[in-house]
This record gives sequence, C-alpha cells and structure tokens, in this order.
Amino acid sequence: MAQQARDTSTIIDCGKPMIIGSRACALPRHARHIPIAGRSKTIIGYRSLCEHQIFPRWGGQRIDRLLPEYIEDGYAEMLAAGLAASTVVKVHAILSSAYEIEVKRGNLARNPCRLVEPPRLPQADKSGLSIAQARVVLASVEKRRNAARWSVGLACGLRQGEALGLRWTFLDIDGPDGEPGVMRVWYQLQRLPWRHGCADPAACCKRRHKRPCPKRCPKARASGRRHVCVATDANGLCKPGCTGHAAQCPVRTGGGLVFRETKEHRRKVVPLPWPLVQKLRAHRARQNRERLAAANIWEDSGVVFAQENGRPLDPRADWQDWSDILAAAGIPHKGTHAMRHSAATFGLDEGTALAVVQELLGHSDIRVTRGYVHVSSALAADGAERVSRALFEPTATKTATRAR
Repeated sequence: MAQQARDTSTIIDCGKPMIIGSRACALPRHARHIPIAGRSKTIIGYRSLCEHQIFPRWGGQRIDRLLPEYIEDGYAEMLAAGLAASTVVKVHAILSSAYEIEVKRGNLARNPCRLVEPPRLPQADKSGLSIAQARVVLASVEKRRNAARWSVGLACGLRQGEALGLRWTFLDIDGPDGEPGVMRVWYQLQRLPWRHGCADPAACCKRRHKRPCPKRCPKARASGRRHVCVATDANGLCKPGCTGHAAQCPVRTGGGLVFRETKEHRRKVVPLPWPLVQKLRAHRARQNRERLAAANIWEDSGVVFAQENGRPLDPRADWQDWSDILAAAGIPHKGTHAMRHSAATFGLDEGTALAVVQELLGHSDIRVTRGYVHVSSALAADGAERVSRALFEPTATKTATRAR
C-alpha cells in the first residue's frame, strides 16, 4: 500500500508514515513546543485550536491518508456545531501550514488542504463613531480619571493593548510649547493564561475539576447544604487527567498582564499634535499628584494610564469604562476597537492619503486600510456628487463654462 501511495505521488518515502498528532509530525511540534517565553495570544489561540479541534477530529490518522473530502467533512461538522467561519478559517490555516512543512521536508508530495476551499468570511464591521459622537465622548470624559486615554484612542487609533501598554519613557512631550510630540508604540499590554508551576498539575487542582456525580450522590441530602448534582452530559466536564485550572495553582507562573511587542513586531512612531500633547501633560501632572497621595501604596509601573495604585489598567475594566462612557453619552454600544475604526475614518474623510493612514495605524497591508473607504465616508459622497454632476447637469452649462 505504501509503495502504491508513493507511485501515485501521495508520499515520497515508502517507510513508516507519520500520524497526525504524533511527536514527529509538524503540527503538534508547532502546537506544543513553541517556546513559552516568545508566545503571544495568537500562538495560544492556535494551540487551543489544535488541542480542541484538529487533534480530536483528525488525530491518529496517517498524514498521507487525510483526504480533502475528510477535511471538508470536518469543516462542515465545525460549522454545524455553531463555530464561527473565522474559527474554521484559522483551523484551515494551521492545518495547511503544517502540511506545507511536511512537503518541504520530503515527507509528503502534496498538501491536501490546497484542494479544500475554506468558508468565506463575512465583511468585518468597521463602523466607528461620527465626528459629532466623538466630540460628545471627549466632552463627557473631561472630569474622569485617565481622560486622556480616550483622546489618544480616538486621535491616534491605537489598539486597546497598545494604549494600555504606553509608558512615559516612550513619549516625547517636553518640547517647546506649540511643538508636536512623538509617541513610540513599541509594546502592548496583554493578558496571558497562567501555567502550572507544580510537579503534578492533575492533582494540584483536583477540587476544581468538574466531574459528573455518581448515581447515588452522597452530597444529595434532604436537609442541610443544598447540592445540585452534575449530570454526565453537562457542559464543561473535565476529562480524565485534566491539567487545567492553572490560575488556582499556588505556584502558578507565566500569566497575568505582561508587556509584549506590538502585533506587527515593528516599532511604530506616531506624531502627537499640540492639543494632544497638552492633554498628556495635564494627565501626567494629575498622575504625579495621585502618586504623592498614594505614598507607599503606589507601584511605579511607568504606564501612562494607570490604576489609583500605579498598576496598569486591566483591559476588562478599560472595556467597561468605555461601555459606560458610551451609555452616558447616549451612543449605541461599540467595542474599544471602534476608536481605531473612527481614527481611520476621520483621517480619510479629512483627505489624508491612504498610505499615510496606513503608516499611522500600523497596518501591514494597505488593503486593510482601504477597507475603511466605505460608502458612508465623505470621500465616497464627494465622488458620487461629482459623477452626478457629470451625468445630470445640463450640457449647455458645462460647455459655456469651458468656453470661458
């Protein structure tokens, strides 16, 4: 059989083929052996997809026997189970990347994922605030703590992690009055999951494991403390040998809020106009007063936007603050990323070149920036008006204008 597969160019070597999920296969090597020190939320997400979608669905199969039809059936199962199309596309990217590595190493002659069409993604919602709404937001946050946080978000279009990861050492705002400043966006604040630091993760948090109750549950009593039995088909049951619940490990490590390089892994420099420099100077003065009032409670993390004790702002609390601001201003709820969409739209509507907006926002591909030129923009409206004048204005008027 192996000889026949080699003759049909399915595999190159007729030796013992590898299994999806085995240690020799490229897929688990990428999912499990990436150095923890260099991990990011993207890598953690890909690893989770391998463990929860790819290995349970295709694990144990020989890499040369995974046909395109099997892959298509797996994608259909994921969609039928209610997973988003974007999740299926990520699974397709991971699987295809691993197969490409096997092809380069000579273990396979072709990548079956090339013969599979992943689901199409719907167009992302890039709607932001209007100029009027943005002005209402900025006026309503003047008396709030970290008011400059929202000015920076709307004016510079920073991602949430980039704004919360800003540190004073990366800001140049002490030039002459009236001069613009510079903001170096090199890092972002991310929340990473914790890892077990103990020798036996399965036994470490055994009381945290969710297991089904036995038929005659000893905790079910007619009187005393109430107990709700867990059914065998309940959601979220822990598998045998579960090594999760690392957040409750007494010697947990590697998680929490950490500073990481920005998404593009390049050092973005953003100019700060003078009005924004003024707001940041005033914010720094208020923070210095808070530092003196907090005394020894203050933890100097060096971040621009901090809690009352000096620690970095929690992204969840930041999201809730933004939600409260919009609700108080009577604006429909939008995520914190709407500030980034708003900044891109404002720049394009004011006639800023597409390449300049790309540079300011840090998009790696100009096609992402071009997605902000939508039908509701001022540029599109102006273009439609010009076409309308060309089509529907009287010809005589246009001729007379040219004669002059």
